[in-house]
Amino acid sequence: MQTIRASEVGEYIYCARAWWLRRTADLEPSGSAVPTRLAAGVGRHARHGLLVVLSRLSLYAGMLFLAAALLFLVLP
Repeated sequence: MQTIRASEVGEYIYCARAWWLRRTADLEPSGSAVPTRLAAGVGRHARHGLLVVLSRLSLYAGMLFLAAALLFLVLP
């Protein structure tokens, strides 16, 4: 019994014939833009990951500056 991934369900809903050709006959539909979309998606995920890291660094830097400001206010 083969496992059907969630992405395959979406592909089947979009075009059942293309899903069948890919799944049973190991054929790619002509004019397929899947590699291009995959590369674009990988790039977007990498960019988003970088933005998440930068956001966390900004948050930690802000907390550090806040702590330093409070120390300067409390200490004479």
